[in-house]
This record gives sequence, structure tokens and C-alpha cells, in this order.
Amino acid sequence: MNASGRDAGSRQGDAGPRPARLDVGVVSAGRVGSVMGAALAAAGHTVVAASAVSRASRARAEALLPGAEILPPDEVVRRADLALLAVPDDVLPGLVRGLAASGCLRPGQILVHTCGSHGVGVLGPAAEHDVLPIALHPAMTITGRAEDVTRLSGACVGVTANSGPSEDAEAAWLVGEALVVEIGAEPVRIPEEMRPLYHAALAHGANHLITLVREATDLLRDAGIEPAERVLAPLLSAALDNALRLGDRALTGPVVRGDAGTVATHLRHLDARAPESAELYRALARRTAERAHAGGLIGDDEFTAVADTVERPTP
Repeated sequence: MNASGRDAGSRQGDAGPRPARLDVGVVSAGRVGSVMGAALAAAGHTVVAASAVSRASRARAEALLPGAEILPPDEVVRRADLALLAVPDDVLPGLVRGLAASGCLRPGQILVHTCGSHGVGVLGPAAEHDVLPIALHPAMTITGRAEDVTRLSGACVGVTANSGPSEDAEAAWLVGEALVVEIGAEPVRIPEEMRPLYHAALAHGANHLITLVREATDLLRDAGIEPAERVLAPLLSAALDNALRLGDRALTGPVVRGDAGTVATHLRHLDARAPESAELYRALARRTAERAHAGGLIGDDEFTAVADTVERPTP
């Protein structure tokens, strides 16, 4: 059976043709691969094989992909109607070249990768074998645990397929979107040329948010305040909710009040006790002031006072 979008969908859904029940191969059973594979299995597909080298990846495969045979990557792909390449961004180009040269690809296969910064151009060597190339990137932090499969439901997944007016190009978009809908997530189309910026936005928001939260937690502990997480949880939860709903109007605190004296006091104590955090505070306070100024939340004088404070060495 040809599994590509040209004839893969026998039923129509909200996102177009629904892929037939597919044999799925997962390369590799890391955090994302194991969770995405489990989500596809929950949607009715069959994970027939996976690659797993480390002890952790083998444990994930056993827990989340039961019944999947552990095989080398080329053998995983050879057995699959849908090959899911879930490797780090920097590893993906070499993997694709190796698979294309190994003879494991066949016309009609769906070849999906989960890297955020790549579109489908990176799958070019494989596309020469008449596979259907698709990029699916879940916009969610994934730890490789069973609860992540549930969290995928309601999350967004960035979908990228070949551009152009051809029927095959549109079929790839529709198959990608249908797979996302099947796992309970929401597909969002990301143009090929915008993938790096899209991924930078997600990494900047999610990864740096965790860094910022842990920095604040460490500072509270240094001040002898426990439990630090309990103190921060209501504040940070409200701040995140307000930021997503209200945008820059959610900004509060000394920067938005133009209270340069308080900012200076913060920096004096941070420089003395946590200089690494002071550097981050300066960068974020400056950017906060710029956003507040651009949005009309503070005037020229307040902005200048705060900007001068964060750039001035602590006395």
C-alpha cells in the first residue's frame, strides 16, 4: 500500500485526508521520538521498530513503545510506512544523507522529522527517492515521560511541507496536518524559510524561562527564604497568564514605574552576592524598559533613567 498523501487517506477529516493505519518506525527513541511514537500508536498506528542505543533510550522504548523491535536506523526505516526521525537538529542532515545512500527508502513512504529549526529542505536527499517529506515539531517541552503523551493533546505542532502549487506539495501539508490532528494536537503551518525564527522564538521563551525561574529560585534560597518554589509559584503563574492575555500591558514592577533607584538597589546587591544573575538582570531590565517605552507605558525620562542605571557600573 502506498502510504503517501496521494492515496493514503480513505476518510476525510477536518485537516484533509486521514492517513491510513501505518507501520511507524522511530529513529530514535529519545524524549521526543518515544513520545511522538506513543502518540501515533494511541491514534491507531503501529510502532513496529525503533532505534535505541543508550540505556535511557532503551528504557523509554520499552515503556512507551512496547512491541517495537530495536533495530539499526536503516532497518527501522526499511520496515516503516511512516519513518519518524527524532534526532537532534545538528545530527539530522548526516542521518538523512546516510539513509538516502543505504537503500532503505522507497517511493510512497512518509518521512517525518521533528527538529524545530529545519524545514523539509534537509530531507532533500531522501526526497529524491520519492518519499513524502514532512517536518512536525511539537511546540511543547518534552521530558520523555508517559504524561507527555497526554500533554500533546491540545498543544500546537509546527508543520512544514514542500512549497509550491503542485498536488503532491499540498498532499504533504494535508497529511502532516492530519497526523497532528490524530494525536490530538493543533497543526500550525510554518513556512520553510521561517523555521529558524519560529524555533528561536520557542527556545527563547521556553528554555530561557526555565533559566529565569531557576535564577529567581536560587536568589530566594540565598536570602534564606524557603520553600522558594512556593513563594514564586502564584506570582509567576499569574505573570505568565497575564503576559499571554495582555501582552506588554501585563508588565509591572520598578522598570515600568520608572523607579531607577530601586533598580540600582537591586543591582548593587546582585553584583555583591550573585554577579552572574546581575548580568542577566541588566539585560532583561534594559529590554523590559525598551518594550515599556515603545508601548507608551513609560516616558522618555523614565526610560533614560532606567537605561542609564542598568548600564552604569555599580558604585
